[in-house]
Amino acid sequence: QVQLVESGGGSVQTGGSLRLSCAASGGTFSMYDMAWFRQAPGKEREFVAAIRSIGGYTFYADIVKGRFTASRDNAKNTVYLQMNSLKPEDTAVYYCAASPRGSPLTNSQGMNYWGKGTLVTVSS
Repeated sequence: QVQLVESGGGSVQTGGSLRLSCAASGGTFSMYDMAWFRQAPGKEREFVAAIRSIGGYTFYADIVKGRFTASRDNAKNTVYLQMNSLKPEDTAVYYCAASPRGSPLTNSQGMNYWGKGTLVTVSS
């Protein structure tokens, strides 16, 4: 059983930056591909970014491409989401999720493990 704990959320102004972290425990981190999702009030949970374990291949939702960067440190069992040029529409609870290596990562229904989320608020 994999446990995931997010941190790094907070309040920033438009154009600011935040770095989210997600610490994993209870499993072999390198055996899991990782993803970030977010959920704004009144909206469905949506895919943000993902990073594969093998090769560190990353992919992003179009709405964050060029502004957000996912990375991982397998030695620290941690995945990161660097968020730059933040906009008010980025305001949401951000969740870290994990699935076994090679799994689809863009559909929240298919993810195996979830953290409890961290709130990001961007003010104009």
